[in-house]
Amino acid sequence: MTGAPLAEHTTLRLGGPARDFVQVVHESELIETMARGDESGTRILILAGGSNLVVSDDGFPGTVVHIRTSGVDVDRDADGGAKVTVAAGENWDELVARAVSQDWVGIEALSGIPGSVGATPIQNVGAYGQEVAETVTSVRCWDRAARTIRTVAAGECGFGYRTSRFKKDPTRYVVLTVTFRFGLGDLGAPVKYAELARNLGVQPGGQASIRQVRDGVLALRRKKGMVLDDADHDTWSTGSFFTNPFLPVEAAGRLPADAPRWDQPDGTTKISAAWLIEHSGFTKGYGNDRVRLSTKHTLALTNRGGATTKDLVTLASEIQAGVLDTFGVWLVNEPVLVGCELPRP
Repeated sequence: MTGAPLAEHTTLRLGGPARDFVQVVHESELIETMARGDESGTRILILAGGSNLVVSDDGFPGTVVHIRTSGVDVDRDADGGAKVTVAAGENWDELVARAVSQDWVGIEALSGIPGSVGATPIQNVGAYGQEVAETVTSVRCWDRAARTIRTVAAGECGFGYRTSRFKKDPTRYVVLTVTFRFGLGDLGAPVKYAELARNLGVQPGGQASIRQVRDGVLALRRKKGMVLDDADHDTWSTGSFFTNPFLPVEAAGRLPADAPRWDQPDGTTKISAAWLIEHSGFTKGYGNDRVRLSTKHTLALTNRGGATTKDLVTLASEIQAGVLDTFGVWLVNEPVLVGCELPRP
């Protein structure tokens, strides 16, 4: 297909046309498409759920490969857990719902996150005290450089806060399948996130049923406009647009005492990006009739229905500059920018 509007395939509803648009439903088709494109020197953009992409108004001057592969293979292991291998094109929240229904423990707090299964190890998706790194055992990929299929064990994935070796080398690997290992039971993993624990009526580190955890997370995410809803423009976003910064102790110490912070094992301090944004004068709903911060959550930049990508990037740049001017902290975008960029400090 030629000239397919990418706005129809991103949760922001933004993005110009693709020169070529190819949808693949079989793994062999995906590998053949990638190999053929690489051999011819064609620019390729991998697209799945479109929940973490900001595509320029000019679109993409190459081939967009839309991954729609499917399949979930389940094995019970000798230790009483479940080994589950999932195709990259499967919907993430549908997998979480299935996990909860079958008492697979470990991803229940990741409910309501849009996108595909294949994207989760790339971003090391996390929320409410859980990360996929805690349950991923391996990621099977097409290695574009070596032109072969590789299986990368969890310990080699380079997982960190919202990152991995796949994100750091974005043009090399195409995720084919992800294998998870889940414990079995009707109680969820210990609840680490204080807000979720309060809502569930347990102490941090306590447990609730996995069904209660999923319901509790979905309720919190809806309250923050983080569950996709066509009728709610607060959900026309990429979710959190900026990551929480990790600062040296000295830099963190220069921030106001009431800035939320969490000391890290490596000696850095994680700071709340939402707090920095709000206390730099950018409150919920800040913006105009085209783009603005969500009225429910300060970290989400939203399309109000008539926006362009240029509008969104302009607002993001304004917020970055404002936080830098107020606190001396540079915020980094979480979504992938395609054909557009933010200024650097």
